[in-house]
Amino acid sequence: MKVLGIMGSPRIGGNSDLLLDQALAGAREAGAEVEKILLVRKKISGCLDCKECNIGGSCAIRDDMPEIQQKILEADAVIHSGPVYFWAMTAQLKAYLDRWCAFFDADWNWHREVYPRMKGKRIGLITVCADPNVHTADPIVHSFKTTADFTKLRWIGTVMASATGKGEIAGNPAAGQEAFELGRKAAMLEQA
Repeated sequence: MKVLGIMGSPRIGGNSDLLLDQALAGAREAGAEVEKILLVRKKISGCLDCKECNIGGSCAIRDDMPEIQQKILEADAVIHSGPVYFWAMTAQLKAYLDRWCAFFDADWNWHREVYPRMKGKRIGLITVCADPNVHTADPIVHSFKTTADFTKLRWIGTVMASATGKGEIAGNPAAGQEAFELGRKAAMLEQA
């Protein structure tokens, strides 16, 4: 069992990062091997919509995304974490998600060689916003949940929290516990 954490905040050690660490701790406690990718430390360009991936299954852009895609294929579950920036996901997380198009053919079906490795994969999300109303993050949830629904991935849930200052989320043990439980759920087959 492998759980991959994708950290989409440019602020390392910030609230999204801390909650992702809690989720990965929960997955580790449940027996999973865990890995975390910090998107801010990767070179990921935006999709060019050149269609090369739809035909041949590989992206024309030479950056770090193919390595990340390989890690996604190897994982049993992927937990994404990121803050709200101007009522949407960060640029890092958006570029990453847009590049998922390399997994699909021109008709938006999984590439034949990708399908067996993506079928049944579990997907979760953690969001943090400065607004006390955590539903300010609903557009991010919509993007990831709709992606899961469209692709028939298993949606394991969302942790939505509010925090502003770097590390402030540490003062919210309920959010930390919720993230921990999301990680446990990602790693436990019978709950997926």
